[in-house]
Amino acid sequence: MIFNLFKKKNSNRAIVDRQYAILTSSARIPFFYSDLDVPDTVMGRFEMLSLVMILFFRRTSGSGQSGKELAQEIIDAFFQDIDHSIRELGVGDQSVPKRMKKFAGMFYGRVQSYGEALQAEDGAALAQALRRNIHPDMSEAPSMEGLAAWALRTEKRLAALSDDDIARGALQLPVPGQEDLQ
Repeated sequence: MIFNLFKKKNSNRAIVDRQYAILTSSARIPFFYSDLDVPDTVMGRFEMLSLVMILFFRRTSGSGQSGKELAQEIIDAFFQDIDHSIRELGVGDQSVPKRMKKFAGMFYGRVQSYGEALQAEDGAALAQALRRNIHPDMSEAPSMEGLAAWALRTEKRLAALSDDDIARGALQLPVPGQEDLQ
C-alpha cells in the first residue's frame, strides 16, 4: 500500500525531466544575453530561469490536478538545481540553507511583482520590475522593454496550450527574436 504513494511521482519523472530541460534550455537561449540585455552571469542566468519558471507556473496554475502536480515537481527540481549550483560554486554546507532562503525569497518576490504586471498586461511595469531585478546596481540600466514584450507574448502563447500539452510536459516557449517566424 505505502509504495503506491511513490508510484505516481516515479512515473512523472520522465515528464518532469523533459519539461525542466525544455524550460532551462529556453532560459539559456543566447538571444536573451546578446540582444535583450540580460547579463551572461550567474545572477543573469538565475534571473532568466526565474522569469521562465514564473511564466510556466502562471500557465500551470490554471491547469488540472496533473498540471499542478507537474508544476510542483518542476519547482522542486528548480530549487534542487539552485542548491546544487550554490554548492558547485564552493559555498560551504553551513551557508547553503541561508543562501537558499535568500534565493527563495528573491524568486517569490519576482513571482509577485512580475505576476502583477503580467496579469495587468502592463509592459512598462514589467520592464521596470525586470530592470530593477536584473540590473539592480546600474543607475543607467537598459530599459528591458524587449524582454518584457517577449514575456507578455509568451504568456499569451502559453495560455493557448491545452492542459494535455502541460500534463505531457510538452510546453514549449517561443524563441525570442523569432516571434514573426512562428
